[in-house]
Amino acid sequence: MVVYYELAGKKVGSHVLSMAVLGSLFGGTYLATRGGDKQKKEQGPPINASSKDEEQFIQDFLKSVQGDEKKEDAKH
Repeated sequence: MVVYYELAGKKVGSHVLSMAVLGSLFGGTYLATRGGDKQKKEQGPPINASSKDEEQFIQDFLKSVQGDEKKEDAKH
């Protein structure tokens, strides 16, 4: 037994309305939670160095520190 509603001059069954509501609910949820653009994982704060040599030193230091952390994680 189906109840019919009149929408925009057409008769629409209650089962069609319920499928439309559920479809838009799940579709909207999917679109909202699928994520955005992937950002660089290694992105950190900007390096404010006064010279190119200083910037290179800081980057080398950060790489060595990150390498040490990876070695410690491998031990555990």
